Amino acid sequence: MKKNLLRRMVFTLRICIAAFILVILSLFLFSFTVEQRAEDFLKQLGLSRDEADAKITNSLLSGSLDYYNIRNLKNILVQNRAEVVKDLAMHAKQYAGSDIFKKAYAAMRENYKPAPQQKPETPEEMRASQIKMAKEYLQSSEDGLKKAAPEMKKIFEEMLEAAKKNLKDAQDPNNKTIKTYSQNYESLKQMMQQSYDNSIKEWEKRYPANHLLYVKEKLQAYLDATTDVDFNAQLFDKNGKKYFVNKDYEYKGSRWKLAFRAGRDAVEAGRAFAKQWMEEIK
Repeated sequence: MKKNLLRRMVFTLRICIAAFILVILSLFLFSFTVEQRAEDFLKQLGLSRDEADAKITNSLLSGSLDYYNIRNLKNILVQNRAEVVKDLAMHAKQYAGSDIFKKAYAAMRENYKPAPQQKPETPEEMRASQIKMAKEYLQSSEDGLKKAAPEMKKIFEEMLEAAKKNLKDAQDPNNKTIKTYSQNYESLKQMMQQSYDNSIKEWEKRYPANHLLYVKEKLQAYLDATTDVDFNAQLFDKNGKKYFVNKDYEYKGSRWKLAFRAGRDAVEAGRAFAKQWMEEIK
């Protein structure tokens, strides 16, 4: 019984340690260099260089860990988690300054840029459009009357009269709809332009031109998520799963829980690195 419990604990520890190593701060990313150590780690993960690069980019830009199809994740066990976190965090920092990431970030930023604001049609354009549609409706009514069966002619005659009135109203220089639109046209333009300007400001705030400022926000998110982790929290086993004795902890976010499982040493190493990196980003 005790042996089975020990096996489950070791198995869970392996998953938690490996997951946190790949998280690397709030970016939830991992990065590797051309060193032999990195190559060996890639082999353990069952990833090619291209696959690893793709996961680095996806994780960094999305702010969440991309661990899909990492075949050997559960088999990695690292003794000194704090040192591994520092090492991989440094690699992540180097990757964040690479041309590959800069291009990926620039593409994502441009993809989320608000589309140029289309100007509202002028009163003259609105009038021309209404007249055009009224003429088309009139022509359609005339054609319908010519082809209508005797028992339907009255209905089509009424439709034709309505079409003629509609065209007359559209051509009327004192058309109330057009007149009201004309009076509010400038205000409408200003309102639409203001809306577009606000969306651009929000976009620039969320996706700053400096890609490192985007990274800085992720680092701050990591610090916020791990500021109050209770590493001494007690657990109990139920149906082969671990639960917190303090039920409030069950409602904590996934980052908080992942930090708890990773342990104080790994988290504090990550937090120290995050703070130092943030100070360097201006």
